[in-house]
Order: sequence, then C-alpha cells, then structure tokens
Amino acid sequence: QIVRVSILFRVETKLLRGLLNTFRTNGTCCHVSGKKWVKPSGFDTGLKTYNSLTKQKEPLVLAREGVATWYSCGPTVYDHAHLGHACSYVRFDILQRILSSFFGVTIVHAMVITDIDDKIIRRSWEENVSPAVIARMYEDEFKKDMLSLKVIPPAVYLRVTENVHHIVLFIDRIIRNGHAYATKEGDVYFDIQSIGDRYGRFAGAVESQGEAGSSSKRDQRDFALWKQSKPQEPFWESPWGRGRPGWHIECSTVASCVFGSQLDIHSGGIDLAFPHHENEVAQSEAYHQCDQWANYFLHSGHLHLKGSAEKMSKSLKNYITIKDFLESYSADEFRMFCLLTKYRSAIDYSDSSMSEARSSLGTISTFIHDAQAYMKGQLQCSAVQEDLLWERFAETKSAVLKALSDDFDTPRAVSALMNLVYHGNCQLHPVSMVTPDGGVRSPAVFGAIITYIREVLEVFGIDPLYRKADVLSGSGSLQAVVEQLTHFRSEVRAFALTRQDDSTTGSSKKPGLYPDRIPLLKACDSLRNDLAPLGVLIKDRGATSTWEIKAGQRGQDKGQETSS
Repeated sequence: QIVRVSILFRVETKLLRGLLNTFRTNGTCCHVSGKKWVKPSGFDTGLKTYNSLTKQKEPLVLAREGVATWYSCGPTVYDHAHLGHACSYVRFDILQRILSSFFGVTIVHAMVITDIDDKIIRRSWEENVSPAVIARMYEDEFKKDMLSLKVIPPAVYLRVTENVHHIVLFIDRIIRNGHAYATKEGDVYFDIQSIGDRYGRFAGAVESQGEAGSSSKRDQRDFALWKQSKPQEPFWESPWGRGRPGWHIECSTVASCVFGSQLDIHSGGIDLAFPHHENEVAQSEAYHQCDQWANYFLHSGHLHLKGSAEKMSKSLKNYITIKDFLESYSADEFRMFCLLTKYRSAIDYSDSSMSEARSSLGTISTFIHDAQAYMKGQLQCSAVQEDLLWERFAETKSAVLKALSDDFDTPRAVSALMNLVYHGNCQLHPVSMVTPDGGVRSPAVFGAIITYIREVLEVFGIDPLYRKADVLSGSGSLQAVVEQLTHFRSEVRAFALTRQDDSTTGSSKKPGLYPDRIPLLKACDSLRNDLAPLGVLIKDRGATSTWEIKAGQRGQDKGQETSS
C-alpha cells in the first residue's frame, strides 16, 4: 500500500507540475499552449524573416526599439576553422550588417567559445599539452580567421571555462524548479517529461532516441547538464561532486547572463537546431519559468563540396581551412559567393561557383571604373539617356530594399544591382571622334549609381575598389607608383601620336605620324601588354589613359582592386 501511494503521489506530482508549467507567466513571456509561438510585442523592424520555431516567415519584432539582442553559438576550439564555419559566420555577419544599415537596428551580439569539451580533451592528450593550451591556440586562430573574412566581432566573446560558476547556479535553479535531477553517480540530467509536449520545436526531436549516458536516466531523451569527472579530465567543484558542464547548458547560461530572460534572435547552423537549440530552449524556459525565451531562431544552410551530399565538417575530413582558402581567393569573393545564395539554403562550393563570384565582382568593379573615367572626361561616349538611367536607379533602390525586407534575400538584391550595372554599361558607348564642345554629358547620374552600388556592397562587407596598399620599401605605395608610371606613359604616347602638319609632309592626304616616333608607340603598347598579366590594367582612351589593379595570375591581393 505504501509503495502504491508513493507511486501515485509521484505521478500526481508530475501531472500537477505539468499543469503549473502551462499556466506560468512572468513579465516578459505570455501564456502559450504547447509549442505555439506568440508574436512578440514591441518594435516592428519592417522586415520578415524565416523563424525556425514556426517554420515560416514572420515579422521581425524586437523588444526594444532600434536594438536587437542576438546570441550565436561559437566554435568548439579543438582544430582549425574551415569553410563550413566561415559560411555560417559570414552569412550571419551579412544579415547583421543589413539589419543595422538598412533598418537602423543596433545589434548587441554575444558569442560563446566552447573551450572545454570531449574533443578538446582528446586533442590535448594527443598533443601532450593541457586542454587550455589547445583551446587558446585555436580560439586565437578562429578570431584571426574571422577578421580576415571581415566578420564584425560580437560585442563580447565569453568562454565556457570562465562561466562554470554561473552554469552551476543555473543548473541548481533548474533542479529546484523541478525540471532536472541528479543521479547517485554525480551526473545531472534535464527531465524531458517534466515539460510535457513543449519539447520538440525543431525537426528531429520527435524521432530522437536521446544521447548516451547513465543507466540512471529517467527517460532516454534526458540530456546531461553536468557530467561527473573522469580520470585525467579537468573538473570543477559542484553540489553534485566534481565534474564539468554538459554541452547545451553553456549557451543557455551565457545567453541568460548577458540578456536575461528574453532574447530577440538566436542563430546558428542548421545542424545545431536539434538537439542543441532544442535543448537550449528547454533549459532556458525551465530556468526562467517562461513560455517563450528566444523569439526567433535563424539557421543557415550547410556548405557542401560540389558533388557531395555531405556537409563540410572536421569529422568527415572533407574540409578546406579558411587560411588555405584565402591563399587562392579573397574575403570579398567569398562574401559574394555567400550573397549569391539565400542564407537558409545549402550551398555548393567549387572552383566554378567561386569563379562566378569573382566574375560578378569584376563586372561591378569594371563598370565603376568606366563610369569614373566617363565622369572625369577620360571616356568619350555618345549621348546618354539620362532620364532612363535615373528611372533604373530609382527602381533598383526600391528592388534592393524590397528584397532585403523579405528574409534578407541577398540573391535578389545582388541581381537588382547587376541589372543596374547592365543598364549603366549600355549607356557607356565609347566614340572615337569628339565634337568641339565635347557633346552633352551626364556625369551626375553615373555618380549617383556608383555611389549607391558601393554603399550597398559596403553594407555587405565588400569594397569593390579599394585594396590594402602594397607598401614598397621607402618609395610609397604600389598605387602611387602605377599612377606615376601611367602618367609618364601617357605623355610619351601623346608625343608619339602627334601628327605631322601639312607643310612638313607636302601632301594633301591626312597627316600621318612621325615615322621616328612609331617605336615609342609600340613600346607603350608593349608596356601595357606586359603589365596586364601582373594585374595592372592600362586602358587607352584617346589621348589619355586610365589604370586599375586587378587580381594577378599569381594570386596576390585576389579580388581587390584600385583604379584611377
């Protein structure tokens, strides 16, 4: 009888706890039933974004006007970062830049660095150094890689090992709230059954068999919040004995320490949706006793090597490190590669896809260069249909904003820019004969177009014209040298192109060149042709010449260029 009463008491307690959870509310969360999502109240940004919690596009509404709290999962630092990581971080960097520049939102971004983990410990054994040494080495490398890709650093990086005391308190409160339990071995597990049907917001949760662990688990789906220490592993003291945090608890704790009980946006790769983000939500809502901790989950698609169905990953040994990639391509080219596909979509990496990105940047930079030459009077063209260009310019601005408001649709935005470039190029028809008055010119519209294109690309983290100066020993920058060289060549060429007057030739035919100057002209042409393979492109425009520096065949300063 006593046993039956005890069992009945436990069952009723669990049922009452589930009912209580259904009706709990606090100042920032409202009542929801089961897994239903509730649209936040607050500041409407004016854009819609795909929310993995609802599996559809939702208006992006922020708790505070003009400010977005944003948490993202950082790397587990046990090896080199690769292009799969780069793709996710660059894509979300682009989204944050768009949200900030186009919609006036200040991003408060926090990221955790996982610097204690089974993989880090195993790597430390292999290298015969401490886990801390491995973690710091690859953390520093990761940060350098991000800077080389022009990813804006978060407002704060936080390490797991520096927040273990917060994690212990976080776990203790979840236990006291009735959603976790300690085993006799010293492990602590989250109690999935305690939250009823609230578990399973993301794909994969329903079919989950749970993670491996102690036989003392109440449910196979229960996951570890705290792991008992093992021989030769780092450990921290806790009420449950020596041990270290489980994987998922670190993100809930750190995000809550920074942002409290309400988070606007949580981002990460699609592979983190389940079980990592699913478990984060369960832990955080159990801790804060609220029904909607994070309002939006944004997930980026996988990067695949073309022809492979598998994502790029360390475990599959099919990855390219960021450092190796940047030996062949530039950060701008990788950003354009990312822009040409929606951030939620899987993306195939190949030389051909990178060539497409490089070609798109080249088309834009060449147009800007030609438009600038036209504005300087160095490129003589037939009359420009100025009204048509102003119309295309206004249409493009509208199309870009509309595309970015629709779940950050960068492929559509880039397509609109390329269409504007096409129409601009259609108006730049060089003519060989110049009228005495120079003809009617329309430099202002081209100035507006190239300024706008550069502004948009800068929002995306791309500068199509500027490159870091290659400083030559004591004699100034490469750009200054090329400028002087081109100016000298132009003077020599103008001298060589001078035609003989009628009195000199004694002929009624059109005056020709001085024969003794023709070798100078050929030498100017040879210099131009010899510099082209080195990435210095000189274009002769009548009596004057312009220059630009493009990616050389030997891979130096790829994808960047300077022009004049």
